Amino acid sequence: MNMNSLSKPAKVTGVSPVTNNPSVKKNHHRGWAAFFSRLAWGVASVALFAGIWEAIWAFGGLNPLLLPPPHIFLANFAQQAQYFIPTDVIGQVSNDTALLSLGKTILATVGRVMAGLTLGFVLSLVCGLAICYFRLFGKLVLPTITLLAPISPIAWLPVAIFVFGIGNPPAIFMVFISLFFVMTVSTISQIEGVSKTHLNVAAVMGASRAQTFRYVILPAILPSIFFVLRMNLFGAWMIVLVAEATGVGSGLGQIVMQARNTFNSSLSFFTMTIIGITGFVFDLLLRYVQKKLLYWIPENRPGGQK
Repeated sequence: MNMNSLSKPAKVTGVSPVTNNPSVKKNHHRGWAAFFSRLAWGVASVALFAGIWEAIWAFGGLNPLLLPPPHIFLANFAQQAQYFIPTDVIGQVSNDTALLSLGKTILATVGRVMAGLTLGFVLSLVCGLAICYFRLFGKLVLPTITLLAPISPIAWLPVAIFVFGIGNPPAIFMVFISLFFVMTVSTISQIEGVSKTHLNVAAVMGASRAQTFRYVILPAILPSIFFVLRMNLFGAWMIVLVAEATGVGSGLGQIVMQARNTFNSSLSFFTMTIIGITGFVFDLLLRYVQKKLLYWIPENRPGGQK
């Protein structure tokens, strides 16, 4: 088979088209303008929410001990951040600064989410492909996956603790299980929805099964798979917090549980703010990776609009 006739779109090399093509350069500037416009509206949205919260408190509508406004729970950053010292030993003393303790706690949670998402994404893609390509495997495995998919990830928490004990493995497993079944079913659906015309053209050109998957099926399903991955990203953050609250030893979920046990509302809202900001940055990074990997999508090319 002539591989040149069945290759993915190549990346643009050589002189950048943005510098020589006025229309592309104009679209490039429009892309930046759209980015800053979305950023400005995002800041305005958060400011409006915080302003309404502060106004309700100022008029006496909120009890600062139960629902402290942002200027209260964000004021004592150093005091709140001391609760974020990661430790696996009760009573252990750390010499870390408040900022360093906060950073370690955030990185611990992010690491668990990253590990679970990576395992779930890769294994669900492989499993979905195997179910579609190998009939016997699909008949044996798909009914079980369909049976397990509706089970809430929270129900798997005792299983994770029984099998992996206390530590990082159960938290990573919880993130993995929250993604695997949904992504596997979605992968199967996307593969079955690939255009028959494209598959027939590949077959006429003599493409092997592996070449058809690499150059036809994979580029067709990846955009939708990344969309499902992004939607499940927020669910993964919720699940990892529950898993960490069971006694992992570190992480944002443990801090939320500590705030609940001590009835520390300021610490609770402070941690919620950190979780929201971290999840938002995580989503931005995922969208950036998607844009770089799916370079054949028009809006992901230089000067393309989203």
